[in-house]
Amino acid sequence: MILNRNTAEGAGPEAPELAKSLRSRHVAMISIGGIIGAGLFVGSSSAIATIGPAVVASYALAGLVVLVIMRMLSEMASGSPGLGSFIEYIRLGLGDWAGFVSGWLYWYFWVVVVAIEAIAGAALLHEWIDLPVWQIGLALMLALTAVNLMSSRSYGEFEFWFSSIKVAAIVVFILIAGAYACGLTSPDGPTFANLTAHDGFAPFGAVSILAGVTTVIFSLCGAEIVTIAAAESSESSRTMSRLTGTIIIRILLFYVLSVLLVVSIVPWTEVVPGSSPFAAALTKTHIPGAATIMNLIVLTAVLSCLNSGLYVTSRTLFVLAARGDAPQSLVALNKRQVPARAILIGSVFGYATVMTSVIAPEVLFAFLVNASGAIMLMVYSLVCMAQIRLRRRMEREQPERLTNRVWLFPWLSYAAIGAIVAVMVAMLFTGSLATQLYASLLAAAVVVVAYFFRSKARGGLPAGEGSLGRSRV
Repeated sequence: MILNRNTAEGAGPEAPELAKSLRSRHVAMISIGGIIGAGLFVGSSSAIATIGPAVVASYALAGLVVLVIMRMLSEMASGSPGLGSFIEYIRLGLGDWAGFVSGWLYWYFWVVVVAIEAIAGAALLHEWIDLPVWQIGLALMLALTAVNLMSSRSYGEFEFWFSSIKVAAIVVFILIAGAYACGLTSPDGPTFANLTAHDGFAPFGAVSILAGVTTVIFSLCGAEIVTIAAAESSESSRTMSRLTGTIIIRILLFYVLSVLLVVSIVPWTEVVPGSSPFAAALTKTHIPGAATIMNLIVLTAVLSCLNSGLYVTSRTLFVLAARGDAPQSLVALNKRQVPARAILIGSVFGYATVMTSVIAPEVLFAFLVNASGAIMLMVYSLVCMAQIRLRRRMEREQPERLTNRVWLFPWLSYAAIGAIVAVMVAMLFTGSLATQLYASLLAAAVVVVAYFFRSKARGGLPAGEGSLGRSRV
C-alpha cells in the first residue's frame, strides 16, 4: 500500500518540503522531552496526595497504555513511511473526517498547553523578576517563537539541551534518592517502610489505582511528538522504530522509578498538592538549596514544553493546510524552510489564550484548560482505531511491510481502546474531571460540526476521500 499524497479529489496543491535538518540525536531527545514535563516534577504531587504510594501502579498502567499506542504508531510508520505527522496515519486509516477532527483537536490541545506552560514559566520567573506574570509569559512566548522561526534545527538544538538537562536531573535524582532510600546515606537506614506505613500501600483502596490513571495519563502525553519531528529527519523510519522500541524503558525509569523513590522517602501524607514532591524528597536527603534547584529544573521543563508546543502547533497546522483543512497560505515556507505563517498563527492564539488568564481567569481561561482535558484521550482512541484498520489492510495487501508489529493483535489494540474508554468513564464519576470531560466533548463537537460545514462547502466530499483517503497499491 504505497501512499500517493495528492491523488484524491479535493486535495490541496502539493505542499513544499520541510527541511530535513533534524539529526537522530535531536529526535531522540525530543521524544524523551515529550514525556518529561512539569507534570512529573510538580503535577505528580496531586496524584500522590489523592492516591497514596499506589500512585506508582497508576503510572505503570498509564505508561502501558501509552506504550501500546506508540507501538501502534511505530507499526503504521513502518507500513507507510514518509507520511509525517501521526495525524496522517489516522487520516489514512479512518478517512478525511478523522484527519480533520484529530488534527484540529490536537492543534487546539497544544495551543492551550502553550499558554499554560507560558504562565507556569512566568510564575516561576516572577520569584526572581519583579514584573507581572502575564508580561513575563508573553516575553517567554516571543523568545521561543523566535527560536522556532529560525529553523527546525534551532528548535531541535534548544530542545536537545532542554531535554538533556531534564534527563540529567532525573538521573541525578534517582542516584541521590536511591542511595538515601536504600539506607546508604540515610541516618535511619532504608526508608521503604513509608510505602506501607500510613494506612497501607493503597490507602484509598484498589479502585483508586484505576481512578488515578485518569489523573496521571495526561502527564504522559507528548510521546507522539516524535512522529512529527521524525518527518524532518533524514532517518525518520529507522529513528521511529528504535525510539518506540525503547520508550517503555524511559517511562519506567523517568516516571515509575522516580515516583517510587519519592513516596519511599517522603510519607505520602506530607506531600502538598501544587508543590514539587521531588524538592521535598531532596530536602529529606539534606541537599542544600533543594527548592531552588528544583525550581530551575521545573523552569527548564516548562520552557521545553513551551518550545515543543510552538513547534507542534505549527507543524500540525502546516499539515492541515496541505490537506485543504486550513487556509492554503499556511503551507508557505520561509527561506529557512520552516512554516513561518503557521508558527505565527499558533503563537497568536497562544498570546490570546495567555491574555484570557489575565482578563477572565475564572471563566474563559478555566474553560479552555478544562476543554483540553480529555482531548488527547480522544485523539489516542482514533490512533487505535486507525491502526486496527490499517493493520488488517496491510495483512491482506503487503504483509512484508509490517516490521514493527503490535503484540497480540488485535486483542491488545482492543484493550487499549477499552482502557481509554474506561478512563473517560472514570472521569465522568470523578469530581472535577467530569467538567473536563464535558468541556472536551463540547470542543470535539465544535470540530465535528466544522468538518460538516467544510465538507458541505466542498460539495459534500465523502469521508475518506481527502488527500490521504485514496492510496495506490
